[in-house]
Amino acid sequence: MPDHHGASVLFVGTATTLIRYNGLTLLTDPNFLHRGQRAYLGYGLSSRRLTEPALDVGELPPLDGVVLSHTHGDHWDRVARAGLDRNVPIVTTPHAARRLRRQGFGRAVGLTTWHDHELHRGDSSVRITALPAKHAAPVMGSMLEFSGADERVDLRLLISGDTVMDRSLSAIPRRFPEVDVAIVHLGGTKLLGLLKVSMDGEQGARWTRLIDPKIVLPVHHDDYPVFTSPLEDFLRHAERAGLADRVHVLTPGETHTLPVRPRPHV
Repeated sequence: MPDHHGASVLFVGTATTLIRYNGLTLLTDPNFLHRGQRAYLGYGLSSRRLTEPALDVGELPPLDGVVLSHTHGDHWDRVARAGLDRNVPIVTTPHAARRLRRQGFGRAVGLTTWHDHELHRGDSSVRITALPAKHAAPVMGSMLEFSGADERVDLRLLISGDTVMDRSLSAIPRRFPEVDVAIVHLGGTKLLGLLKVSMDGEQGARWTRLIDPKIVLPVHHDDYPVFTSPLEDFLRHAERAGLADRVHVLTPGETHTLPVRPRPHV
């Protein structure tokens, strides 16, 4: 029987979360820069962080893996690169995996869309499937399916990755019609003040309606000046769409307890 004690998502800041389930511990999109430090976003662009992470990289527990949507500096920074164990598996895009292996992370795994990779601890496992996403760099969303020894899925947790609304996303609910929890990257990020490369509040509400998760955890919305759509935009559009009861807002350092699907009676 899986041990669900401590099943939770801890919000660290930006898109960084610490997910614990069935004895597995995963880190997402590690951004441990401090307030005032610059994140490098590619194309010669950078942005100074406005917030503090809830944890330093040295305070992390032992990790079973890292799920990385892409390598822009607000998702994979120099602090994470210097502080994380080089032997930790990192599940990401093929583009990012090649870069990470050059940096010494030899267990980086690159997934193309709809391909998956499993991580294990004892009788517990998580299958990570790469999902479509559209951004200014190669990027992926992720479906995390946690199972115990009987291989029954106990939790299905979706991470949007940095994306804008795109027709390719419509395939996600067809393949995964039952999503327990969704972590949605928002912010309406604009490069050079013009090119929108992550969902604003209105798109985030449409994405939520499309994916139809039971619980929504918004992240990636107030940490950098390039984020132009504050959390309040998403909350307003979610309210108008009748989705407000699904949204759970976490402040950095706050934890959300994850659900467990009821087991059928034998």
